[in-house]
Amino acid sequence: MAYINSNTHSEPILPLHSHRKTQNFAVGIGPKIYLRVTEKYVLAIVIIAFTLVFLGASYLPSISNQDDVVVRAIRNVESGFKPVVKDPHGHGNGEVRADHRGHEVEKFNDKAKSDIEIQQEINSMKAHLELNHKKMKTLESRLQSVLKTHADNHPKANDIPDVKQEKPISDDENKNAEPDSIAVQTAAAPFDIAKEEGEGDSTGKFFNPEPEDPVAKERRSQVVEMMKLAWDKYKEHAWGHNELKPISKRGHSSGIFGGNTAFGATIVDGMDTLWMMGLTERFNAGRDWIASQLNFETPSDVSVFEVNIRFIGGLLSCYGFTGDDVFKDKAAMIADKLLPAFNTPTGIPLALVNLNRKTGKNYGWASGGASILSEFGSLHMEWWYLSKVTGNPVYYEKVKRIREVLNSLSLPNGMYPNYLNPRTGKWGQTHVSIGALGDSFYEYLLKVWLQTNKEDTEAKRMYDTAVKGVETHLLKTSNGGLKYLGEYKNGRVDAKMGHLTCFAGGMFALGAQYSDNEKHYMDLGADIAHTCHESYVRSATGLGPEYFRLDGPNEAVAQRQNEKYYILRPEVLETHYYMYRLTKDNKYREWAWEAVEAINKHCRTPDGFSGLRDVSKPNSAKDDVQQSFFLAETLKYLYLIFSDDNVLPLDQYVLNTEAHPFPIASSEAWKYPVQ
Repeated sequence: MAYINSNTHSEPILPLHSHRKTQNFAVGIGPKIYLRVTEKYVLAIVIIAFTLVFLGASYLPSISNQDDVVVRAIRNVESGFKPVVKDPHGHGNGEVRADHRGHEVEKFNDKAKSDIEIQQEINSMKAHLELNHKKMKTLESRLQSVLKTHADNHPKANDIPDVKQEKPISDDENKNAEPDSIAVQTAAAPFDIAKEEGEGDSTGKFFNPEPEDPVAKERRSQVVEMMKLAWDKYKEHAWGHNELKPISKRGHSSGIFGGNTAFGATIVDGMDTLWMMGLTERFNAGRDWIASQLNFETPSDVSVFEVNIRFIGGLLSCYGFTGDDVFKDKAAMIADKLLPAFNTPTGIPLALVNLNRKTGKNYGWASGGASILSEFGSLHMEWWYLSKVTGNPVYYEKVKRIREVLNSLSLPNGMYPNYLNPRTGKWGQTHVSIGALGDSFYEYLLKVWLQTNKEDTEAKRMYDTAVKGVETHLLKTSNGGLKYLGEYKNGRVDAKMGHLTCFAGGMFALGAQYSDNEKHYMDLGADIAHTCHESYVRSATGLGPEYFRLDGPNEAVAQRQNEKYYILRPEVLETHYYMYRLTKDNKYREWAWEAVEAINKHCRTPDGFSGLRDVSKPNSAKDDVQQSFFLAETLKYLYLIFSDDNVLPLDQYVLNTEAHPFPIASSEAWKYPVQ
């Protein structure tokens, strides 16, 4: 997971229940009632009439009130009035931020509301008006659809012989009936029907079941409570901003999101976690913000990689869960804005895109302006799926071209270097890492193969080749017996491992059953999990540093001050999740619970969660940033660790590098029509 470190470096209508069915009519649990066709027809009309009257009465007052607010706001702006925004915490202090790679430092200052932000609020209120009208029309359309289905499937009363009593259909007959033989079914809603908040998750069979183990059940409920705090405080203090500063109680952003542009990264990143946890009211609030506010307009540069894995990945995951076209359409809109990055002689995309000028560029520090392996190599899952659900082949064509270029190149020592020149198509300096700059490229080779239901055999072949090179050159054992994956630079391996690299244990385990030596790769996954766990338990806080060394007298600890920070990262927990899911060894649940306790002890504040500046100090200062991936990944992996196998099954879903679940092609989870 090659994330930018924005800290230290820079609707549901009605509840859906299972039904028993009598002939052509669905009823709930209770005594069977048999209605004649004419009676059903009249009953349906009565229900529609009362529903429309009720909804009209419910919506009109709120629409009227919102309309008054919009009119007042528009008049205020037109008259030159600008609200005064008071910041009790002061303005920006020129804080230094840089990305997770330790490169490209930037300074930023928080600003009061601009005219653009005021206009965005006005647009939001207008959009809510339109949304209320659309909801009412959608309800009417669905009810009319049910009525039409009933009428089309049954002749009128005077066209059929009179009978005294209809013969009921048994439950067994109902189960075997063809779908078209059931006249009244759940309407084809634009997204799944969910229960009200507090009733538990009813978003689907793959999320609902509670753990059978009472200890796991209690621990999972505490993870849900952590998610509620993180989301609610973000909503209270930073709604619409990219991330939350929980100590300062205000919004936070960084260069990867276009400077101070408010793209709502935490909203988009955290949505599928909310859905999985059954937090439907919060999910619906996020959905409304996305529908009315997410536009991706900024004069600044944005990271193609970060926007892809967080925004496009998060939106497509929500579409896969719900079928709501809002998420699909927004994902396509954002992807279209990133297309200029691919305008290179080779088709290898650039790292940054200026959304106003529609131009791209690479980081100056990246081996003579090269593109980065983990970035251009971590687009395939999202862009392949986007082409599938939109019917637009352009997205898949872009990532297919990347694959073609990679397969045309020779591999130095059988390894993929971290840098590739997008103009010449030649490798940059021979720097190889399965951590920062390289990590998710390897992950996506395996996961794309799984996502396509194992049809993309080229991806699997590339994965096997890449893993062989990693094992041959990067896998080492410390004097203390800890296995680790170092970094290959200038012909030698540096005995340093990053927190980002710790995802690899889970990757090896996930791919083990499809390898020619399952036990070997399961053991390798367990070895990496153990080493990364040691980096946690050997710190004063019980949380692992950004980097730790495996040479010298103190193994699995950070040596340099600028490597001792912890920014709520998920990679260690990611590996614990896969190892527990695939082995059922309870130690991985215990290790995960140790991390929960450490996070709550050292990172929790009354207004959210913050990273730490030095994990070697028991009273470490906090960095005052709640990363969006804390909601997207860290809390999701913890939720999954304490869930049973029937929650997000591995044969139904595959997670992208931001832990956004994608349905596997041809699986039961692949439930919405694709082009």
